[in-house]
Amino acid sequence: MSTLIQINVTNNSQILQNFFFFQEPAAYTGGSQVYSNSLLSTPLLPFSQSGSVYTFLLKLQYYAAVQQQVAPPVVGQPSGYTSSIQPIGLTPAPGGTPTSNCTTMSTTPLGLTPPQTVNGVQPGAFRIVSPVYDPIKQQYNGGAGAQLGTGAVVLSSFVTVQPNSNLDCQPVLKFYVATGSYQSGTVMNFTSSSAGAALCDATDGYTTFNVSYNLDGTWSVTPSVQRLKLARNAAGQVTMDSVRLNADIKNEAGTAVICRGHAASFNPPVVIDNLTNAQVLHLHSEYQVGPTGGPYTGRMCTGLNAAGA
Repeated sequence: MSTLIQINVTNNSQILQNFFFFQEPAAYTGGSQVYSNSLLSTPLLPFSQSGSVYTFLLKLQYYAAVQQQVAPPVVGQPSGYTSSIQPIGLTPAPGGTPTSNCTTMSTTPLGLTPPQTVNGVQPGAFRIVSPVYDPIKQQYNGGAGAQLGTGAVVLSSFVTVQPNSNLDCQPVLKFYVATGSYQSGTVMNFTSSSAGAALCDATDGYTTFNVSYNLDGTWSVTPSVQRLKLARNAAGQVTMDSVRLNADIKNEAGTAVICRGHAASFNPPVVIDNLTNAQVLHLHSEYQVGPTGGPYTGRMCTGLNAAGA
């Protein structure tokens, strides 16, 4: 089962509110102006009247994406038409294990090839290689894609692709909730929308956030910081222990925390259990490991099961 980013939103105001979700724009090399799209929008009644909580789900996976552009992109309008998306890896730090970090775009029909490994892409980024085409006849968006829990595909952020060029994209796992009604795939102004929005920062390894829109118009965000461990006591009764997560596992490039857990010690061999996101870890792959907030040390995963590494 794929790991999901989960944002649970509660409306504690006195009236119905429209909320929309979006991601911090990726950093781009090879493009011009950066645009952002709304990932999803939903109305939500006050909790006091309905007891409703809305759960936003997003697959935790990096995607390269391209799209036929509505030229030029306009805030409040759809960013484009037909889209293509490919799961892709990020370039590791120098000396790390190579990843499939590059995909090639086609225009007739629109598509992206399965990614392959190339050199020259900055750590923490992936590359889209564009073909020769006439930008006067058709322009394309290219950048970071996202797949919602429903399976729907959206360009999270993008630039206008240039013909016969390399577009490097470095995604950022920070998500926002704001009041408003930008529909999924609609261009929005990130700067103004994020100024008063709730920030859900997944770069620290959190995958679940409880977000409340308060009566006074402010936000409260509580990330998941603990895991519950089931055990049986001497009488055979099931008990639950709260385990404090004190260990971060970053990707090999060291640009983002991809998993958290608990370590009794950081002296080698380091054993981390109660993993929050074990699905993204792979045997014999290299990661940056350390206590929450660092310092981090490059280590190879030499053993892996469902609960620990």
